[in-house]
Amino acid sequence: MTVGPLAGIRVIELAGLAPVPFAGMVMADLGADVVRVDPPGGSRHTPPPGPLDRGKSCVEADLKTDAGRELVQGLAAKADVFLEGYRPGVAERLGIGPDDLRAVNPGLVYGRLTGWGQTGPLAPRVGHDINYIALSGALHVIGRAGEPPVPPANLVGDFAGGGMLVVVGVLAALLERRQSDVGQVIDAAMTDGASLLMTFIHGLREAEMWNDERGTNIVDGGAAYYDTYRTADGNYMAVGAVEPEFFENLITTMELDDEDIDFQLDPRSWPQWRVALAQKFATKTREEWSAVFADVDACVSPVLSPWEADWHPHHVARNSFIDVGGVTQPASAPRFSRTQAPVPAPLETLSSEAAMNRWSSNG
Repeated sequence: MTVGPLAGIRVIELAGLAPVPFAGMVMADLGADVVRVDPPGGSRHTPPPGPLDRGKSCVEADLKTDAGRELVQGLAAKADVFLEGYRPGVAERLGIGPDDLRAVNPGLVYGRLTGWGQTGPLAPRVGHDINYIALSGALHVIGRAGEPPVPPANLVGDFAGGGMLVVVGVLAALLERRQSDVGQVIDAAMTDGASLLMTFIHGLREAEMWNDERGTNIVDGGAAYYDTYRTADGNYMAVGAVEPEFFENLITTMELDDEDIDFQLDPRSWPQWRVALAQKFATKTREEWSAVFADVDACVSPVLSPWEADWHPHHVARNSFIDVGGVTQPASAPRFSRTQAPVPAPLETLSSEAAMNRWSSNG
């Protein structure tokens, strides 16, 4: 029997690009029974095989045919959650929009994840993560002073502001349904989510603790004690010694001149500290510096590639990476004390009949 905090929750995921599959993966990791609906033979919108498939089943259905629509509607009649990432209006034209599916299941929570949202002048327009975070203000704050903004891979909009937040919305709606017995539609926009992630920075700016020029603030790489430094072997160390006691530990451990240590928070001191730190870090390898700071509270860590992270002793101790189908990948997060789901299985392919019987046999 499936365990996990979402055990018993049935989810339909329409095949699409990464954010919706990520949302489905998160719910599957938490124990939900997720069935992904793929177009026959796949398409450019079908996610490639990989970690986002884990813990799910999939079934093929041509949504442009009566048989395909009937399959989805039949699944929806027994489902708790429906996830889709089409442009506004597409699901309605296919006959699987919120009104269509909630007519057969009023308790269905219908999660819609798009870049711009279901309403507004940009709703029908195309876009990608870089566009959504550009409009939210998030892209503006990432990069070096005097240089163009730097795209931070597609993590902020697609996954943090998109996939993760549609899951938050869906879970909140499921919780509310316990009282109302009625589902609702979740309009999750990646640009809204990216904007929400900027709330703290809006507060700093209001308190006159944030400069509009990127790369001149404490936590955007402006401060010398919150930056990355190249090591002797061409790798990097990350420094986040914001608090005075940690900064003092940093300077002491690196045997740097502490004459100006009391001026840590003065931006005029940052250039000289940056030069001193850069020169010092260049004298040892990443492994050597990791050993130096292993037992020092100075907020210093090695910068690892995604392919190196799994062997770090901390991750090994916490089993933070798992093997699914021969592929090493991040484990489910967060951890649960009573209802931790097991390591997920690889994607399972179902026939239409098997998909319908799967949920029929469970009630």
